[in-house]
Amino acid sequence: MRRMWLLCLGVVFAAASTLGAEENARLLRKAVIPGGPRIVVVAEGDFEPRSVGSYSLRAYAGTNPRFPYDIFLAGTVRPRDGTVEDVRFADVDRDGSPEIIVVIRSAGTGGYLSADAFQLHGTVLTLLEAVSGLAKDADPIRALEAKLTNRAEPRAAPDADKPRSSGLAFGEQPTRLRI
Repeated sequence: MRRMWLLCLGVVFAAASTLGAEENARLLRKAVIPGGPRIVVVAEGDFEPRSVGSYSLRAYAGTNPRFPYDIFLAGTVRPRDGTVEDVRFADVDRDGSPEIIVVIRSAGTGGYLSADAFQLHGTVLTLLEAVSGLAKDADPIRALEAKLTNRAEPRAAPDADKPRSSGLAFGEQPTRLRI
């Protein structure tokens, strides 16, 4: 009888630890930034569903091969609509250094892609650009490059060639404030 009780207790503990492990399961991706020892780690949020939630992006110096995660440089947490599919590097802004690209695939039937591009300069991590709603076979890096190119081109206002009015009637003098 005692053996049966211990066996049942062992089964309960095994099932509980398995369920607990699944509840805490999350996707982790790590990669070395080209051109140096810096390492990035992307992780989906703890206890969140795989299909929606947040992800964290952390950068480490990676200078000590025995302890590559000892020197934290910068990090951020971003929302996600889907699962983190990949971490890539590309010079999307053409400044000579690679940006960190986090690619996310939606969990729905369309399998749409989105991507966030980050710049890491020293200990400053900045979101450079984001794209979403891309077709499942689209190239997110090209989409980011196109969006940055369009953003960088100066656009003339529709009335740029017309003289601007000061808002004053003819001959009216502007009011001067005395301080």
